[in-house]
Amino acid sequence: MTRVLMPTSDNELIARYLAGDSAAAGDLVKRYQSTVRQFLRRLSAGDHALADDIAQETFIRMLAGLKSFRGDSSLGTWLHTVAYRIFLRHVTSNSRLEFVDHDQIPEAMAVAHTAMNDILVEQMMMYLSLKERLTITLAFSAGMTHFEIADVTGMPLGTIKSHINRARKKLATLLDTEEMAL
Repeated sequence: MTRVLMPTSDNELIARYLAGDSAAAGDLVKRYQSTVRQFLRRLSAGDHALADDIAQETFIRMLAGLKSFRGDSSLGTWLHTVAYRIFLRHVTSNSRLEFVDHDQIPEAMAVAHTAMNDILVEQMMMYLSLKERLTITLAFSAGMTHFEIADVTGMPLGTIKSHINRARKKLATLLDTEEMAL
C-alpha cells in the first residue's frame, strides 16, 4: 500500500516554525515566494531588483511576525498586505519608479498583437497608476476576490472595481483590443 502525503496547511507550518522547526519557515517561503515576487514585479513595472529586495524584506517580516499572526485572513492575503505596505514606503521615500501618462502610450505598444507574457505585462504596468497596478495584479495574478483586495489595500469595494476597470481599459488600449483577460 502506497501512502499519500497530504499537503501541509499554512497553520501547520506556522505551528511547526513556532515550535522551532526551521525547515517549516523554508516551506512557507517556498509556498509564497513566486506569488509575492510576481505581485511586486508588477507593482514595480518590472523592476526585478526592487521586487526581490521588497520580497526578501516581506519574508523577513513574515517570520518575525508569525507569533502575532491571528489568522483573520489567509497567510497569502497577509503577505500581500505586508509586501504592499513595504512597497508603498519605498515609493514614498524613493522616486525610482516610472509612471507614464496614459496619453503618452508609445505607438509600438499600441499596435502590439503578441501573446501577453510576464515581461510584457510588467512593462505595461508603468502605464497604470499605482492603485490600478495594485488592484489588477491582486485580482488577476493573485486571484483575490474584491473583498480580499479590500483587506489588503483598505480601499472600498467600489473604488477597487473602478481601479480594475480603468486598468483593464488602459491595458486593452495598449494591446489594441476590445477586451482583455489577464
